[in-house]
Amino acid sequence: MSVLISSTFAFTICFAIWMMFAVLGIPIKNNLHLNETQFGLLAAMPVLSGSLVRVPLGIWTDKFGGRIVFFCLMLICVVPIYLIAYATEYWQFLVLGLFVGLAGGSFSVGTPYVARWFAPQRRGLAMGVFGAGNSGSALTKFLAPSIIAAAGWQMLPKVYAAMMLGTAVLFWFGSFSNPEHLTGSKESFAAQLSMLKDPRVWRYCQYYSVVFGGYVALALWMTKYFVSEYGFDMKFAALLAACFSLPGGVLRALGGWISDKYGAYKTTWWVMWVCWVCFFLLSYPQTDMVVKTVNGNMNLHVGLPPMLFTLLLFVVGIAMAIGKASVFKFISDDFSANIGAVSGVVGLAGGLGGFILPILFGALVDLIGVRSSAFMLLYGTVCVSLVWMHYSFKPERMLAAQAA
Repeated sequence: MSVLISSTFAFTICFAIWMMFAVLGIPIKNNLHLNETQFGLLAAMPVLSGSLVRVPLGIWTDKFGGRIVFFCLMLICVVPIYLIAYATEYWQFLVLGLFVGLAGGSFSVGTPYVARWFAPQRRGLAMGVFGAGNSGSALTKFLAPSIIAAAGWQMLPKVYAAMMLGTAVLFWFGSFSNPEHLTGSKESFAAQLSMLKDPRVWRYCQYYSVVFGGYVALALWMTKYFVSEYGFDMKFAALLAACFSLPGGVLRALGGWISDKYGAYKTTWWVMWVCWVCFFLLSYPQTDMVVKTVNGNMNLHVGLPPMLFTLLLFVVGIAMAIGKASVFKFISDDFSANIGAVSGVVGLAGGLGGFILPILFGALVDLIGVRSSAFMLLYGTVCVSLVWMHYSFKPERMLAAQAA
């Protein structure tokens, strides 16, 4: 329990720092006069490095243990976080963002580290509790606007650097090591990557790129979306965006419990359907129409008001929280011997989704000028998941029906 608590707290802080450009990027965009695509790249840059390091970090966790890898990772991030306060050029923010993004790799360390302290029938819940550290995204939306308003944007990186250093110390004294958990010490890097030949890994990568990649992308994008689409100030926009980020992180533990009870397949299947319906509604842009009637022209406005828009985002956040846990329930069930390596690969896919999607969001806005095009893109990715799941599990459903 001590390992679970200390790891979850550390991951929450790491995730908050990983998402810092969701808020910090707004004043930087205004100061540097960036377009939408450039903002998307700035916000997503930490996600790129945080994704790429997930595979080696997962393997190193199997080999050396989660405690030492997690601790060293947090210490490495302190200096680049602090240096952001002194950056002045766009390229400097991009480079420092890459180093700050290493904090995002903590998920592939904490997941196998925590999972091995619990029995198989409780791992879904334990990994869900740890994954609730995704709520660090909401923490940034609550904390960052107030710090920026009170002391300027340069203060935020300094505060976050101090938070990361303090968290590393607290984690070290609250966590433990167990040599019996080191499963990859005798396997080569190539041997641990041999599971890439298994089609299940690629299937879970696609699912996770939707539920986690989509979550990260929206967490980075929504504060600015509320500012641009509805004209809210940054503090209120961040508060509304947290209505998506908070359930998307905290309720991951609920997703772990549901996955333990009903199975990973059923849980993920319904998550995708809920997202599909919500993204369809969120995709509709603000539209003014003139309808010719027998009595003359009738003007109509079709569009989601802010509160209904936020409510749909809240539902998506809940669904994605449950889906993130259910995908890792798949992994713990099918790859218990090398959870670290497989979770690193699947986490990489999810993180790359979180990197690519904000850039595509910005590019679509620059190209067609419709902000809701972000949800149109997400709607398409969910369609792919539903079709893939239907045909992948069709033989298993037929066998189950015959057995019944």
